[in-house]
Amino acid sequence: MAAQKINEAHEHIAKAEKCLKTSLTKWKPDFDSAASEYAKAAVCFKNAKQYEQAKDAYLKEAEYHTENKTLFHAAKAIEQAGMMMKEQKKMPEAIQYIEKACMMYMENGTPDTAAMALDRAGKLIEPLNLEKAVDLYQKAAGVFENEDRLRQAVELLGKASRLLVRLKRLDEAAVALQKEKNMYKEIENFPMCFKKTTAQVLVHLHRGDYVAADKCVRESYSLPGYSGSEDCVAMETLLQGYDEQDEDQVYRVCNSPLLKYMDNDYAKLAISLRVPGGGKKKKAAAAPQGGASGAPAAANEEEDEYEGGLC
Repeated sequence: MAAQKINEAHEHIAKAEKCLKTSLTKWKPDFDSAASEYAKAAVCFKNAKQYEQAKDAYLKEAEYHTENKTLFHAAKAIEQAGMMMKEQKKMPEAIQYIEKACMMYMENGTPDTAAMALDRAGKLIEPLNLEKAVDLYQKAAGVFENEDRLRQAVELLGKASRLLVRLKRLDEAAVALQKEKNMYKEIENFPMCFKKTTAQVLVHLHRGDYVAADKCVRESYSLPGYSGSEDCVAMETLLQGYDEQDEDQVYRVCNSPLLKYMDNDYAKLAISLRVPGGGKKKKAAAAPQGGASGAPAAANEEEDEYEGGLC
């Protein structure tokens, strides 16, 4: 089967080369037909699991589509070349091809296709390189934002924010969350604004910036329905406990369902939050073996329990 497919591929390449030849009666190469034959050859190589040869055929297809000034089809072929790299577990090369394809989609005037390809690239590289995934998601969000497709943009921004938290790049995460919140406000998705305020508070407290955390809550009072909501009361209680160094109060809020069942990266911030200076407890607790107090040990247990993800 594989040998047959490889033979078919070579037949298509021979046809493509014939299309490119000129003669007395044929003055111009037939780039369109050559591209079509290389596309068929690439599929045959792919079916035979000859991914390197498939990649080369897709790049040839792209070359002749470019000669023919059909940039969209050229970009599609380059994206497919990237997928052949993915099949060979060569992720950095795969991402390079997909990014190149995205630039061509933009040049062709199809930014939505570019943004979707960047999102796909982000998903591919995320298990291997979080920093690159953040870059790709932010680029994709920027493209959607320029097209006034804010719902798609804010979803991608959310992916980037969560990864920034995972990377412990909390200053950048704080900026990204503010942008998310502003966008949700613009599309009038106020419940999501509430959730983003909670995420902001957790990020700022982990940064050790109580003032910024408090400011986020105060600014959110202007959001319809926020004042007196479950999210609002929880954050007010958390900030009070943090300010008063009340470890019990902070622990109760951070281990409440409202925070524990957030996206996993934020839930981990909640259960690992400690009050400055070690805090104080209202009730004395017997120290368990291997730990100074029950709360941190319990928090560690919670962290293990949700290690697998809550998204």
